[in-house]
Amino acid sequence: MRLLVRLCVVACLAAAPGRAADRSCADLRQFYTGKGFTLAGVPQTEISGEHLRMCPQGPTCCTSAMEENLAGLSARETEALIREAGRSLQAALNTLYRSFDNYFTELHSQSERSLQEVLSPLGPLYSQNTRLYGDLYSDLRQYYRGSALNLDETLSEFWSHLLERTFKSSTSTEVNLSDDYLDCVAKQQETLRPFGDVPRDMKTKVIRAFVTARSFVHGLIVSGEVVRKVSQVALSPECIKALMKLVYCPHCRGLASVRPCSDYCSNVMKGCLANQADLDPEWQNLIDTMIQVASSFSTKPSLDVVLSSIPVRISEAVHFLLENMETFTAKVYQTCGTPGEPGTGKPTLPEQRKKSGSLTASEYKPSPTAGLRLEIQVTDLSTKLREMRQYWLQLPVALCSKLAAGSSSQDECWNGMTKARYLPEVMGDGLANQINNPEVELDITKPDMIIRQQIMQLKIMSNRLNNALDGNDVDFQDASDDISGSGSGMCAGGQCPRSRPGLYAYTPDNNRIRGAATSLSRYGSVILLLPLAVLLLQR
Repeated sequence: MRLLVRLCVVACLAAAPGRAADRSCADLRQFYTGKGFTLAGVPQTEISGEHLRMCPQGPTCCTSAMEENLAGLSARETEALIREAGRSLQAALNTLYRSFDNYFTELHSQSERSLQEVLSPLGPLYSQNTRLYGDLYSDLRQYYRGSALNLDETLSEFWSHLLERTFKSSTSTEVNLSDDYLDCVAKQQETLRPFGDVPRDMKTKVIRAFVTARSFVHGLIVSGEVVRKVSQVALSPECIKALMKLVYCPHCRGLASVRPCSDYCSNVMKGCLANQADLDPEWQNLIDTMIQVASSFSTKPSLDVVLSSIPVRISEAVHFLLENMETFTAKVYQTCGTPGEPGTGKPTLPEQRKKSGSLTASEYKPSPTAGLRLEIQVTDLSTKLREMRQYWLQLPVALCSKLAAGSSSQDECWNGMTKARYLPEVMGDGLANQINNPEVELDITKPDMIIRQQIMQLKIMSNRLNNALDGNDVDFQDASDDISGSGSGMCAGGQCPRSRPGLYAYTPDNNRIRGAATSLSRYGSVILLLPLAVLLLQR
């Protein structure tokens, strides 16, 4: 009988709740030191969890200090992943910037190099005015780079100076033309239209080409700056608590191998990135507008035709004036007076009026290769931009893609309390939709002001791009505090990742860095453009 009683006592003691504390914490101790923490104060066996403030209370291997340390670690690792995703997107935007900038500046340089070939038949009208033509291209280049030049005034001044010099060259050297008289001649540019319709037509097309090109590259720069600034926004204390519960509380409960439920992870990440998701409407609007601008480059007259035909249009205009110089001179004399003896103002360069060998703009056509290159450029720009449209909505999905359990394990995943199915519904995107988020407490009446400022930057840039599509000049002086036209602001410190690593979130079992991530089939094209460097938690 005594033996039976003893056996019953042993059985009862073994079944008592307090005996769970005898479970070893060896695995957690190894994991914890692997994270760079010391073993001071780390229990050898489970302890009661009444002290826990973020993890569910119950038998645990984590002390309050360990809970705080792991919460801080989860915040740092998640912020690092978000920043790395941002740098990867900045790198993609910077690649688009460099690609288009190289293409456009090469078009500009080719057009400038062709000046001599096209205009040399003009003789002294070209050789004596090379600086005038060079200054025009220099001004256009400076405007594209962000200078506060007024293109309309720049082109008007070019034609006025060209008119003065052409008129002076066609007038007898015996006649002294004063500066005041030449100023009077130049003022006849608008009324007498000595160059025909070329200045007006060329001005419209060149302004539209350069305004849209400059606006497009500036849109890429602004987009990169928005990504950089938003990616540096710190996580809220409420988010940090939720991340701790999601990522490290399973370790404290001895469930290190159990992945978080996918819906649970979604609610945590949507709550943590609620303000970032509010960028989505204006971000997509800006991307769509940039795609429109990119498409406009191939709209007739296409970008390559406009730039390449500038020398031809100038030649056409000068020939028109020389052929009609006698009529123009007579009208100038009526308005400005006769500078010398009657008849001395007749053209003295009859050979320059010959039309033989001249090429009109209507006859000019770029090479088929040039047209194909522009088509490839526009297609590449549009395709890459479309892949970026849903970046801010896909970021929570990307972070959970390797962290959460698969669809087949939804009954055996970490739901924040234990190993079981997660029942709450998944919240929508954006701050307003987090009012009932069960995982992250948010005050939806207090949006993040840094992100609100960046939403405004996106809106301003979209409006400027729309103005550019209408051919209206755009002033970028106040577009951003620290954006230049060089593109250097695309990546922090001018450094962008050279490669595009796979998009990762850290895994619950905290393996070291592994190979490329598998894209979610539902978001394939977007995920490929949202790469995160692998910052997996170490064992």
